[in-house]
Amino acid sequence: MNGLMQRLNRWLTVGLATVGLWLGSWAFTPPALAVVPIALSDIDYHDCPAEIAAGTIAAGSPIAASCYIVTGKAENKSGKPIVNADIFGRIYDANDNPVMQNRTRLGSIEEVPPGVSDFELRISVPANQPTPLKLKQFKASGFVGLVRR
Repeated sequence: MNGLMQRLNRWLTVGLATVGLWLGSWAFTPPALAVVPIALSDIDYHDCPAEIAAGTIAAGSPIAASCYIVTGKAENKSGKPIVNADIFGRIYDANDNPVMQNRTRLGSIEEVPPGVSDFELRISVPANQPTPLKLKQFKASGFVGLVRR
């Protein structure tokens, strides 16, 4: 009986030590960075001011382009500042043709404070695409902490 008690005591000690190590490592593990969704609303656009629009060309192309500023409201419900929030959306011309072919990431917002704040994003659209533009499915997401890019 004495040998059995010693073996049980050893198993209990090893088991408690293992649980203690597991709990200790869990308690000191840095939190994982999770993507935080940011609701975008009141999405609209207007022509860029002349000083910004001068010499605008379509990305990767010598084709002339029109410059626009997309504006809206960003709602951060996390209670903490969000950094490097990516903006996603679809933009179509007056004929329902995509303005940014095969591209839904349109840009980013450097910092989104808690609550509702204004944002703006500059875009270039080939000059031959008819307006008005149609802005659809806009959303954003970012991180509470700084993320390497």
